[in-house]
Amino acid sequence: MIPEWLGFVAALLALAASLGVAIARPPWLSEAVTAAGAALLLVVIGAVSIDRAREAISNLAPTVAFLAALLLLADGCRRYGLFDALGKLLARGSRDSPNRLLALVFISASSVTAVLGLDPTIVLLTPVVFATATRLRMSPTPHVYACSHLANTASLLLPVSNLTNLLAYHASGLSFTRFAELTALPTAGAIAVEWVVINRFFVSELGRPCESVAVSDDVHLPRFAIGVLAGTLVGFLASSPLGISPLWVAVAGAGLMTAPGLVRRTVSPRHIVRSLAPAFLVFVLGLGVIVAAMRVNGLNSAIHVFVPGGHSLLDLLAIAAIAAVLANVVNNLPAILMLTPVIAPLGPGLVLAALIGVNIGPNLTYIGSLATLLWRRILRQEDTDVNLAQFSLLGALTVPAGILISTLLLFAGLEVGT
Repeated sequence: MIPEWLGFVAALLALAASLGVAIARPPWLSEAVTAAGAALLLVVIGAVSIDRAREAISNLAPTVAFLAALLLLADGCRRYGLFDALGKLLARGSRDSPNRLLALVFISASSVTAVLGLDPTIVLLTPVVFATATRLRMSPTPHVYACSHLANTASLLLPVSNLTNLLAYHASGLSFTRFAELTALPTAGAIAVEWVVINRFFVSELGRPCESVAVSDDVHLPRFAIGVLAGTLVGFLASSPLGISPLWVAVAGAGLMTAPGLVRRTVSPRHIVRSLAPAFLVFVLGLGVIVAAMRVNGLNSAIHVFVPGGHSLLDLLAIAAIAAVLANVVNNLPAILMLTPVIAPLGPGLVLAALIGVNIGPNLTYIGSLATLLWRRILRQEDTDVNLAQFSLLGALTVPAGILISTLLLFAGLEVGT
């Protein structure tokens, strides 16, 4: 084994390299190769033992499998035309009003994020919203910013809404239903903050008069996809009382969504494999080993110094603030991997406070969430770009207020439940 300080430095460099590649995405190097290679190197040099690396992968495996099932569900919704139908509903419901369109985008982005996760909101909904606003001759800026912010903020609601939630959910010891009960009010509070601020921030764009544009009334909702989604969500809610792991509910839903296409040969096995985003799944496992190396080389001790051990409102606010800062320094996924092992033994309330920080906090900077970086890349593909000053100012107006309101509501929910 190498000295602890050297092991920590090596793990920190491995984390920086992995995140750097994930952010830059050079065509000649994938984030999966970087993270897996860095994790293997840490094992070889003795920064983390083989047993500890195997334990980290084993602990993450159910979460990664859960994520894979959700990715298949989202891909099925896209193939069945759910997002195209949603775009037509947005156009028809807006009635040439930017404010009405923004309200519908808030509802759509929050719902998609909560049920399918934040990545479908970024990858599938954002282009639809951009195209819809452009077709209606409205400024797309307030609407696509709402997609980005709600992809992070609304992902606080359910264990399935964000990979950070899945990681914390398994460590919290909460049932699926209890998790949702405790996060419902904090999520609603954070979304309310987003609504007030975004409406005021983009008042000129939203108040701009629009020409009347003809929209199609021919909207075909994919009943099968909606039925599978609804059944899967009901299964999640019923899983804890029935003693069934939510993982198997997700796998069943993904299987139902995927099987008809495979049987009819309208979708190929190769497409299904691509939909699973194997590179990202390997990247997550590699990060797990890298963070495990940081923990055994002094990170746990350092976190213990800053993490309060109580359950007062100030303690919850401190945890949320620490998590938000950490997310904006090293990204929210490593942040929750670092914090969860330390705070989980202290109670589920602190775990949920950390989730508030790592889910709402990333709206402050580009690096806070990989989803935010992906959102910016998607807008560039639409021949537009994000103004850094505008992005940062909007984040400064929403993030502190959102974290404060959400943490207050979480504390109230915990107090009522005791």
